[in-house]
Amino acid sequence: MSVLAAYMVPHPPMIVPEVGQGSEKQVEATRASYVRVAEEIAALKPETIIISSPHATMYADYFHISPGREAEGSFARFHAAQVRFRETYDDALVQAIERLAKESGFPAGTLGQREKALDHGTMVPLYFIRQQYTAFRLVRIGLSGLPLEDHYRLGQMIRRAVQETGRRAVYVASGDLSHKLQSYGPYGFAAEGPEYDKRIMDVCGRAAFGELFDFDEAFCERAAECGHRSFVIMAGALDGLAVEAKRLSHEDVTGVGYGICAFHPLGADEGRRFLAIRQQDEEKRLAAERERSDAWVRLARQSVESYVLRRQIMDVPEGLPEALTHRRAGAFVSIHKQGRLRGCIGTIAPTRASLAEEIIRNAVSAAANDPRFDPIRPGELEWLEIKVDVLGEPEDIPSEAALDVKRYGVIVTRGHRRGLLLPDLDGVDTVEQQVAIARQKAGIGPREEVALQRFEVVRHT
Repeated sequence: MSVLAAYMVPHPPMIVPEVGQGSEKQVEATRASYVRVAEEIAALKPETIIISSPHATMYADYFHISPGREAEGSFARFHAAQVRFRETYDDALVQAIERLAKESGFPAGTLGQREKALDHGTMVPLYFIRQQYTAFRLVRIGLSGLPLEDHYRLGQMIRRAVQETGRRAVYVASGDLSHKLQSYGPYGFAAEGPEYDKRIMDVCGRAAFGELFDFDEAFCERAAECGHRSFVIMAGALDGLAVEAKRLSHEDVTGVGYGICAFHPLGADEGRRFLAIRQQDEEKRLAAERERSDAWVRLARQSVESYVLRRQIMDVPEGLPEALTHRRAGAFVSIHKQGRLRGCIGTIAPTRASLAEEIIRNAVSAAANDPRFDPIRPGELEWLEIKVDVLGEPEDIPSEAALDVKRYGVIVTRGHRRGLLLPDLDGVDTVEQQVAIARQKAGIGPREEVALQRFEVVRHT
């Protein structure tokens, strides 16, 4: 068998009457849609319900699948301890997912924390489902800090495990939308909030799952959504299938977005292999970018490839521009993969005989020695984007008023502690942010006095 249907649902505890104590009437459209979802699931009679929840155990670089045979939970923390759950896990399906992950070297499984209690992102959907249907076992999936593409891959793996075990399964993607829709809401208002909700309801209302990859992480963070990764796993579980999508409801009256959509597979459709399509487009884009890159970036890429593939620090090659071989300067090499930083190391002042050597060494360090990341692996090389920033001479400045976040980088110094941040970085929009991050990198507190310097860069792409 395969995934019989999938649902995008929110998880506000207040929608449970025993918790809401009447306040659930504010979101009556959401409650009615939830009942409809539960009725549909009951009609499908699945053996297993798979729920991905933002509030299950979450790791930066690993997908946690809840282990064991059963789990319990209640709404006690929401003052409704009488609403209790005791769920039996489908351990055979969990083992199948874990085996597929291990075989492909994918970071997912039952390692790590053994959760003793169900989270509310899982229990809210279960509350409505169990009012209509009880003859199922559960698989609970946590999200991760990995790229959206990896969440989609996990969904593909889940579907394959469902097929291999012959399960009749339903996928439930638990996740609220933006938490910043109204000024009176608990998280306030941000312009990105309503924009996120409008976009996600449009995308999911059309089952245009390829567009889920187009949501920039910084945009999602400003919108304060919590369900996007959950929805992407769900999309992966429907990879290669034609889908009938139904937008059931959307509400924002509490300041948090609650959206419900239903997805029913109609049969195979090779045109809906969204990750494969994205990879093909990305390959073309990166190939064109490599063709356009200048000698500075080509040198950095050569250095990364030499070290990752052969563990060799390359010599300065012949034929480089004199600006690389006859000049000394500090330089930073930044490496991104799928829009996310993968490594960044540099020098404020020159430490080598030439800028070319500076770039070669810093490229190796960015690829292999950035303490924030694992070393780059050979299989990642084709997906890397590399930039080289050549630093001008730092100059002392009297205050933050002399900074411009787009034009100048900043160096903050207190004693032997020094932090640097480059200019014109995604997600860094104000001088205050720029200085705060530089302080944090140096371990300097927000109220400690610092000496400030600014510098300009020439960015090579």
